[in-house]
Amino acid sequence: MIWNENKENAYCEITPTIMGLKEQWEKKNYIDPKLYKEYNVKRGLRDEDGRGVLTGLTRVAEIQSYNVTQGEKIVPTDGVLYYRGIDCRELVRGSADRGRFAFEEAAYLLLFGELPTDQQLRDFCIQLASYRTLPTNFFRDVIMKAPPKDLMNTMQRGILTLFCYDDKPNDISLTNVLRQSLQLISNMPVLAIYAYQAYRYNRGESLFIHRPLPELSTAENFLRMLREDRSYTELEARTLDVALVLHADNGGGNNSTFTNHVVTSSGTDTYSAIVAAMSSLKGPRHGGANSKVMEMMDDIKTHVVDWEDENALQSYLTKMLDGGAFDGSGLIYGLGHAVYTKTDPRCEVFRDYVNKLSREKGRERELNLYGNVEKIGKKLLMERRHKDALSTNIDFYSGFVYEMLGLPKELYTPLFAVARISGWSAHRMEELCTGGKLIRPRYECVEEHRSYVPMDNRK
Repeated sequence: MIWNENKENAYCEITPTIMGLKEQWEKKNYIDPKLYKEYNVKRGLRDEDGRGVLTGLTRVAEIQSYNVTQGEKIVPTDGVLYYRGIDCRELVRGSADRGRFAFEEAAYLLLFGELPTDQQLRDFCIQLASYRTLPTNFFRDVIMKAPPKDLMNTMQRGILTLFCYDDKPNDISLTNVLRQSLQLISNMPVLAIYAYQAYRYNRGESLFIHRPLPELSTAENFLRMLREDRSYTELEARTLDVALVLHADNGGGNNSTFTNHVVTSSGTDTYSAIVAAMSSLKGPRHGGANSKVMEMMDDIKTHVVDWEDENALQSYLTKMLDGGAFDGSGLIYGLGHAVYTKTDPRCEVFRDYVNKLSREKGRERELNLYGNVEKIGKKLLMERRHKDALSTNIDFYSGFVYEMLGLPKELYTPLFAVARISGWSAHRMEELCTGGKLIRPRYECVEEHRSYVPMDNRK
């Protein structure tokens, strides 16, 4: 074996050997789909009716999206998302009525199980502000070093490096994990923005770094640190704040939260558990859906000249569903959800802010296009799937909102992590205190037993 040191891209090179190994893998790793039914495998940990297999209990968050009759028939209902038994819509409305930001209140509720008093919320925000700082030279020594093209990887590397600055990184006592969780909740928006600034600088753009202010909310600091002039409107900050609340949790069974439960059950440290959850969230099937919606809408804008022509829209959406347009997937992204059946409550809350922000930004024409795609797309999908109801996912509008806020697409999924860290932390502490068992599902091996063949006899 000879290593060619002169090849600059040798690390990424696809060689004939690799291609041969790929073909070998494909030849020996096929599993007949019929076997999954024969062994009664719950693929995706879902029952045949689409419901998730019950794998645990939680008090943190709950999704209600259907009723089950005595005959076990599933009846779709309007969706409700509960944080500690409280409808998240009430949480948003309650904070708006009092003129305060809601994310910090939602994080407190998810972590501690009760709505904070005015003094408790003040103390909580002061604690978060005191932690909203990174170690000396961390930006220079960690974030700026060979910044990856994907900001989620930069953030994950940063979190794993914070392990090295912790005097008790492996201590999984409740007190220590709570301290670590609050520090990560505070640092996540800073890591996201600083990762983006390093990404910009690496592309030849100017570098500017703004420190977070202790008196500002998470949403305000996020916009302030992102923008060169540090300015933002009240509506912009409140819209982003609501987005953070609505993404803070979505029940214990979503992919990244379940990953967090699985990894936490092994007894590992907080930093590793959160990075594992982020690895799940990074996947386009989970946290990257709003970026797909934006790509889809850009494609529709290109191919449908008159956005008000519903016949032209229906024709193009039909072509998309037939796999003949956009990415050939046969999907209309943002319509439908794995759990929500009739409505996604997060989307219903978000609509009001989408409408207000589009008026402030002069983007009503595009909002009308989104509305028409939603209306026509849902009708087409329900006809094809023979369903009476189909929810519009929050991802359908969130990318449009982020674009109006001036957020680059590279920050869409990191922003999701900025919100979801509060839910992950609550579930991690719950798993440590009430789980008690290493999560270990079973896989059935379908390979035939055979004898070892000596080297000289192999073909």
